Amino acid sequence: MGDVLAYEAELLGLVREYLDFAEFEETVKVFAKECKIKGKSLPKAAGVSLRDSKAIPIQKDLLRAFDNGEQKAFFQLWEEHISSSVRDNEPVAQKLEFYLHVHFATYLLKHSVGKPDKPELEERISRFKAYLETKGAALSQTTEFLPFYALPFVPNPMVHPSFKELFQDSWTLDLRTRLEKFLCLTLKAKTLQHLHQQLVESEHRTMIYLKRFNKMQADYHNLIGVTAELVDSLEATVNGKMITPEYLQSVCVRLFSNQMRQSVAQSIDFTRPGTASTMLRASLVPVKKQDVPLLPSLDYEKLKKDLLTGNDRLKAFLLQALRWRLTTSYPGEQRDTVLQAYISNDLLDCYSKCQRSVLKLLQSKSEVVRQYMARLINAFASLAEGRLYLSQNPVLLQMLEERLKTEDKDSLTWENVLGALQKFSLRRALQSAMIKDGLIFWLADVLADTDSLSDYTLEYSVALFMNLCLRSAGKKMCARIADRVLKVLSDLLGHENHEIQPYVNGALYSILAIPSVREEARAMGMEEILRCFLKEGNAEMIRQIEFIIKQLYSEPLNDNIVSDDEEEEEDEEEDHDIMEADLDKDEVLQPQLGELTGEKLLTTEYLGIMTHTPKTKRKLFPGVHQSIDEPLQRPVTPGYHRTKHPLADVT
Repeated sequence: MGDVLAYEAELLGLVREYLDFAEFEETVKVFAKECKIKGKSLPKAAGVSLRDSKAIPIQKDLLRAFDNGEQKAFFQLWEEHISSSVRDNEPVAQKLEFYLHVHFATYLLKHSVGKPDKPELEERISRFKAYLETKGAALSQTTEFLPFYALPFVPNPMVHPSFKELFQDSWTLDLRTRLEKFLCLTLKAKTLQHLHQQLVESEHRTMIYLKRFNKMQADYHNLIGVTAELVDSLEATVNGKMITPEYLQSVCVRLFSNQMRQSVAQSIDFTRPGTASTMLRASLVPVKKQDVPLLPSLDYEKLKKDLLTGNDRLKAFLLQALRWRLTTSYPGEQRDTVLQAYISNDLLDCYSKCQRSVLKLLQSKSEVVRQYMARLINAFASLAEGRLYLSQNPVLLQMLEERLKTEDKDSLTWENVLGALQKFSLRRALQSAMIKDGLIFWLADVLADTDSLSDYTLEYSVALFMNLCLRSAGKKMCARIADRVLKVLSDLLGHENHEIQPYVNGALYSILAIPSVREEARAMGMEEILRCFLKEGNAEMIRQIEFIIKQLYSEPLNDNIVSDDEEEEEDEEEDHDIMEADLDKDEVLQPQLGELTGEKLLTTEYLGIMTHTPKTKRKLFPGVHQSIDEPLQRPVTPGYHRTKHPLADVT
């Protein structure tokens, strides 16, 4: 609400500007009067009504150039302010431009006292000929304009029967009137387009601020949770339980941002019992549950019908609006209600066995539709309940793997497909399927050439690779191509993107559990490679590398390592509900004048009966709190890992 109030004056000004533009004179008066009564600040109008042509400088300059015969100045303004799409595609504009060239070609003949200046007249006729041979050639087959193609070759057009009308004042006056009307309408439309663009930008800003607000709220709740854990730990010392300084430090790292970490640590004296507790208790004010309104219900039957049968542009706008509703909703009851509505109405046809399925949009011929479908699937996959829903369709995983291998690696479609698959790898059954499909081999090839990957795709590729390597079947797959995998991982150890290091370390630690891989690693000098990074990394990474070196020389075990592949029952999934900002980045779809988007599209065209039914959210496994000293040994997503374990500064 605060964001809306901050822009209230601007919004009121836009309303008034539109009413002025559309000539709602009485409405403007009533609107201004009510604003004054309510004490609302209404910005002064930028100028008088647009219906007065004198109020538009561009229009004035064009008409002045027309009256004075200033051909060069006129067409410079014409091409600058009348869009090429109008000039080249609108018949009215094409005809008007033709007659304007005729006007300037004959201007000297009509307005000169005595004989016109011959060089200037020849230059005007020459320009007219050039126009007829280029842009004007398109009208050469039109009967109305055919006689004018002979005009440059007539010695004295003033007395020629075909051109006598050109030299009458009525012809010039009629042409000027047509020009004035055309400019008024065209420039108005351009102004309206500008206002529409401002409105779209305002809506986009509102969405960004809402997402920031939601993130701040989520960070605050996370802060309270970590603070409570820290206070409990400190209070435990009163009961004689030993809490190590390292543990307190690790909690503080989670609690405070990188910028504050040193100053806060210095301000807490761990040798004085209760110091940290007292300081942190002061911040533990009760969190009052805010009244977050539920979003309006939708007509999902109509929505799904248009997703299947609508044109590609409508499909893309609907996919975008449905994603925005999920990504911009407030974490908690509001977002849970949105997701449950999508699932209970089987929005993506994951429960359906029909041939025509919304999921098939992932194979659309339209690149924009494929991209926006991939974005929506990635948004679903960001939430544990969404992943469970998507996993009900056995074909979806195959479709995503197919897209991963066919889309361009620099496309947003590929990026979102990869993101969705990485989040899928949190679920054991989907892990098993990806390993069986040979995704480890494919990822090893992709990671061998990191230059073609963005920061996002590199991070999610490595994280997906690590999650698959944590399974015994994944380790065995890596053992089959141990030399390639070890070469890729050793190269990634020195990559400039430090965000990938926890996943590289986790993958390396995992596959070194296999004796044959350890033997291959020792043969290629892996210990020397690892020790190079002991001098460069931060404290956390150094400790993880020390664990990897220890694993490299661990006691030999039977190659037939204990298999977890027979455990087909799905484990309790960890609570990795993180909605990334990247889901809504670089929107390629922009509305044109009059097109509805986002929540406005959904609530205007697809409003349904209020059907919100509270549903108990599945209790999720909170996750194992693993020491940051050790390499990762459980599946994780980059978004979740960044939130829970911010990377320490490289020393």
